Amino acid sequence: MDRYVVRAVRAEEWRKVKELRIAALQDPVAPVAFLETLEQAAGRGDAFWQDRARVASQGRVVRQFVAEGPDGQWVGSVTLLVEAGGSVDFLERPIERTQGHMVGVFVRDGYRGAGVADGLFRAALEWAWSLEEPVLERVRLFVHRDNPRAAAFYRRFGFVATGTVLAVPAAPSATELEYAYARP
Repeated sequence: MDRYVVRAVRAEEWRKVKELRIAALQDPVAPVAFLETLEQAAGRGDAFWQDRARVASQGRVVRQFVAEGPDGQWVGSVTLLVEAGGSVDFLERPIERTQGHMVGVFVRDGYRGAGVADGLFRAALEWAWSLEEPVLERVRLFVHRDNPRAAAFYRRFGFVATGTVLAVPAAPSATELEYAYARP
């Protein structure tokens, strides 16, 4: 992992944000890892990506972290959303407590198993626990039932299954399992 720098994205890096997202959506596990399709992402204009990078770089309600190789290539990413208790999430589901929600977890093939995901998760959790307003009680994520490799990593990292099971919006017969990491 020491060959990579893990850091927050910068607003002017919107082209790299777009490129990495497109790469993630081309991955063979994308259909069970992401709610967005390649077609949806590819159809979004530059203004969308500029706004996405700008918001993710400010670190108020969302923060995106990337692992950057010595050659400048981004090899992985994770995004943490801040969810306020009493509100609804991006799928209009009620949020019971103030928490972080980890999304967009991706490491390029060929870099998996090299500690990149560990570094990304450490950076995201460090940021989550550093927030003074709001103070996050936990960080959660969802994993598709048919994505055992991801689930194994989350458990190894310290996330625990909560027992919450949700239908996947685009495929109600499929389910996602909630995992959470409690504030230390």
